[in-house]
Amino acid sequence: MDVTSGVKKTDIGVAAYILAAIVFLIVPIHSVLLDLMLTLNISIALIIMIRCLYTQEILEMSNFPTILLFTTIFRISLNVSSTRLILTTGNPGNVVTTFGSFVGGGDLIVGAIIFIILLIVQFVVINKGSERVAEVTARFTLDAMPGKQMAIDADLNTGAITDEEAKARREKLQNEASFFGSMDGATKYVKGDAAAGLIITFVNLIGGIIMGVSRGGMSAADALSQYGILTIGDGLVSQIPSLLISLATGILVTKGSKEADFSGLLVHQLFGLPKALYIVGAIMIFFAFTPLNTVMFLAFGIAFIITGYSMQKTIGEESIEQEVAAEESEAEEIRRPENVVSLLSVDPIELEFGYGIIPLADVNQGGDLLDRVVMIRRQIALELGTVVPIIRLRDNIQLNPNQYIIKIKGIQITEGEIMFDHYMAMNPGYVEEEIVGIPTQEPSFHLPALWITESQRERAESLGYTVVDPPSIIATHLTEIIRQHIDELLTRQDVQNLVNNLKESNPVLVDELTPSLLNLGEIQKVLQNLLKEGISIRDLLTIFEILADHASTSRDTDVLTEYVRQGLKRAISGKYFEPTEVNRVITVDPKVEQEIMGSIKQTEQGAYITLDPERIHAIMESAKAEVAKIEEMGKSAIVVCSPIVRMYFKKLSEDYFDDLIVVSYNEVENNVELQSVGMVTG
Repeated sequence: MDVTSGVKKTDIGVAAYILAAIVFLIVPIHSVLLDLMLTLNISIALIIMIRCLYTQEILEMSNFPTILLFTTIFRISLNVSSTRLILTTGNPGNVVTTFGSFVGGGDLIVGAIIFIILLIVQFVVINKGSERVAEVTARFTLDAMPGKQMAIDADLNTGAITDEEAKARREKLQNEASFFGSMDGATKYVKGDAAAGLIITFVNLIGGIIMGVSRGGMSAADALSQYGILTIGDGLVSQIPSLLISLATGILVTKGSKEADFSGLLVHQLFGLPKALYIVGAIMIFFAFTPLNTVMFLAFGIAFIITGYSMQKTIGEESIEQEVAAEESEAEEIRRPENVVSLLSVDPIELEFGYGIIPLADVNQGGDLLDRVVMIRRQIALELGTVVPIIRLRDNIQLNPNQYIIKIKGIQITEGEIMFDHYMAMNPGYVEEEIVGIPTQEPSFHLPALWITESQRERAESLGYTVVDPPSIIATHLTEIIRQHIDELLTRQDVQNLVNNLKESNPVLVDELTPSLLNLGEIQKVLQNLLKEGISIRDLLTIFEILADHASTSRDTDVLTEYVRQGLKRAISGKYFEPTEVNRVITVDPKVEQEIMGSIKQTEQGAYITLDPERIHAIMESAKAEVAKIEEMGKSAIVVCSPIVRMYFKKLSEDYFDDLIVVSYNEVENNVELQSVGMVTG
């Protein structure tokens, strides 16, 4: 087996770079090889600086902290190798010697001063500033993460971005936080490298003088001159790459824009205001008539004025081009036939509101309505087991400032109105002392309520009122509308997604049920029937098993729904009944049940009731009377009847009751105790 077959050239290159650094720390190397490595070190430092200068996206250099570590250890290993050659042979190679003699002009004092200046610039200016900027940036990036995450969730919820785009944004956000956190620590590498270079230089100088005097037979002055220049050359060779990488670090952490053409942006921001160039040019021309250098100041003054005029002309041309491009884009957009197609799509759920409600939805103004909408989708998913479609939030200038409307599939279902900076107080029924407020009606359940001010809130709560803020009112209203229409929002694609999720863990069951026994539309109809009466479809495994058991004998979706309801009786009982107390319910007269069953006609399109309308009206009037009695007791009205009658009685009641609960005896657990307090007779 070829072990190297899976190894990339880049892997070998990085490994060789690190291995060379370790080897140079231990093994003496020839001066020619040292020259080669020092040249490579300077080249890599230049590449890093230029790469950082032209980096448009900060995460393009996401591995910069690791690069800093690698280059630092490599540079220190070259320092050690050059020190070894200086002390042992006095010949560290051409690069070190040239830097020591050329940069310092062959003068020890000049070279030492230049070296010290470089160290001061790197320590005091670049390293200190980069370290502080990296620390502050890391702190602010981490502090801003929750807000940015919420903004992503809000954009996802309003449909501005897709799930894939939201995932990419979250990943980018995490990578940025990780990068700036790493950069905060990585700047310590650069600072430590500069300190190590200073110590190594000092050791070189002292060691060189000792070696020259004790073993080379030199005088102290000659040893200081020879080894001093070599030491300064060695220090410059290591400190200049270190300075370049420190500069690259500063460039990377101080970029104001995460995505920008740095050089173009820099020049534009510096010279992009012609007025500033005119003023500076005039000042320079004024200085030209003082004892200062007349020619120089006059030349620069004229150059700045000409540059300002050129920039003003360029900006004017760019503005015209932008206007023309914008007009052409608008014209092209109007001419484009696809624009009409985009108007044909209908959003499943829309919440439109007047401009007065905008602060509640604007995160920048402290509004949390978007977050509440996200929680609504999560709450419905946990409660009913289905995913609510994206809820579109739009401001509508045609509405009253404090008005909002809720649409399902483009059709307005309901509306409401709030009072901004007010709270809604509702009397739960046991409040003795009333509070003064503006009378209104709670939009979700149509209960009487009052609008009160912030100053009245605490007193209203102490008196027993239920007090809610405007965002909660809108969110509750939206939640109730979604619950009422959730069956309409369940599409075949949603059902297919549910089937696919279940198939991952139960492929045998899914393959048995669909498409051989039931097609996707029939499964959708059963699930819609359950959701219409508020029954959760989260236990999809049980639902599919029941359907698989009975679909071979009947494909009537209403009948199959009744089988599923009976299989889910534990959930239904838990939803409507208390096992530890006597539950008061309304029953149906057996004669009425028999009458309903006798009027059922079966057709290929399904069953329907042929009962006389007057008779239906009489039965429902009796039901209304019994429901009113039980509601006066403070209980929710629940009708219990025979399994074969339940779905037909429910269909009859839909025209007379908004949400009458009808269950069969087979949907009630054995440990639930029922007490009939009324009977539907008709």
